[in-house]
Amino acid sequence: MKLVIISGRSGSGKSTALNVLEDLGFYCIDNLPVALLPSLSTKIQQGKQAIQDVAVSIDARNIPTDLANFAQIIQQLEGIQSKVEIIYLDAHTDTLLTRFSATRRKHPLTGPDTPLLEAIKIEGDLLQHIKEMADLNVDTTHLSMHQLRSIIKKRVVQKQGEEMSLLFESFGFKHGIPKDSDLVFDVRCLPNPYWDPMLRQFTGQDGVIVDFLGKEDTVNAMFADISKFLQTWLPQFQQNNRTYMTVSIGCTGGQHRSVYMAERLFAHYQQSYGNVQLRHRELNR
Repeated sequence: MKLVIISGRSGSGKSTALNVLEDLGFYCIDNLPVALLPSLSTKIQQGKQAIQDVAVSIDARNIPTDLANFAQIIQQLEGIQSKVEIIYLDAHTDTLLTRFSATRRKHPLTGPDTPLLEAIKIEGDLLQHIKEMADLNVDTTHLSMHQLRSIIKKRVVQKQGEEMSLLFESFGFKHGIPKDSDLVFDVRCLPNPYWDPMLRQFTGQDGVIVDFLGKEDTVNAMFADISKFLQTWLPQFQQNNRTYMTVSIGCTGGQHRSVYMAERLFAHYQQSYGNVQLRHRELNR
């Protein structure tokens, strides 16, 4: 039996993620009390009906003392069943405020003396230790509902056994480093097509940019160095029970150099990993 625990701050997309898993055959439970996780696992495995995949969402509506004991409960759970994965969703606070304003939903922790902004902060503090334990952190700030559904489907559901799910993500430093990065590489030292007026309108996915960067020795050297680093250390992470890795490649605006390098690394590592994904954060804006 596989158990996926979805957690994160309200408005980050937990319901969407749980719905994806339910659509794909998972037995799903929303806002299960943390203390009931071991009993649920035992009950399902002892039941007559075969249930292979289970997903539960855990959020700040839980009993605070149970949330505080989350690590101990997970340790107990791992003694009962073979595979537990924790997925934590989050977004920038400003984005969460905008989402609540748009939907006019009530935050579960707001009250007469607790405004929305304070409730969001309190919620983050309550769930921080779950975030730190997560196998996969997903920043949904710049994701649409459809993009989040795709990420959950491709990275969580299509991952086979202990195989590592690898995501290459391009981004622009001027928009901030992705919060869900595991490794970050800075390619701002490479020649920048932006300064050529004839190339500025294109992106790292276009042939003219691929040709421009592909003939540069420094670009090829950077690719070789990043590739060698990943070839050496990804197996070490995997041996340390890491099943998800997000490798972020950044340039200034996230349009040319980082996109090119992420595309090239993605193509290269598709040959050696079965679950490799590609995302261009700034191109999705």
